[in-house]
Amino acid sequence: MAAQAETKKNTFKKVKSYFRGVKAEIKKVSWPNRKELINHTAVVIALCTVVGLIIWLFDTLVKGLLSFIIG
Repeated sequence: MAAQAETKKNTFKKVKSYFRGVKAEIKKVSWPNRKELINHTAVVIALCTVVGLIIWLFDTLVKGLLSFIIG
């Protein structure tokens, strides 16, 4: 019974230590300012759009080619 209580204490201490470490690491992060965040978001949206258009174009070409060969 006492061993279980000790194990629970050790587990609690480990969890507490883990979250202290997480908090310390979060403080070290260099967070972007508003302008950087907006610029990075715009770049991500633009790249996703371009990649989506490329995939759509490739899909359309393959579909047309297969329709020409099969049908």
